[in-house]
Order: sequence, then structure tokens, then C-alpha cells
Amino acid sequence: MRLWKWLGLAGLAGVAATGVVVARDQRRRTQLSPDEVRERLHERVRAAGVGGPS
Repeated sequence: MRLWKWLGLAGLAGVAATGVVVARDQRRRTQLSPDEVRERLHERVRAAGVGGPS
């Protein structure tokens, strides 16, 4: 019975940690202007070697 309690607590801690990571990432993305987002996407396309906007 004790094992299940610890596994449950570990699961809750994992869910909470995942929520923190997702919230932090969302805050970082919302702080970018549309121009910054566009530039980052263009950089990723260039880095991937795919034909992108000219």
C-alpha cells in the first residue's frame, strides 16, 4: 500500500513540473513580437536547408 502512495505522489510531482515548464515556455513565446517570431522561423528554415522565402 505504501508503494502506491509514493508512486502517486511522484506522479503528481511530475504533472506539476510539466505544468511549470509549459507555463514558462508559453510566457516566453507571448513576449515575442510578430516580427521576432517571423525572423526565428526564417532562421529555422535556413538552418534546415529547406527552400524558404526569398
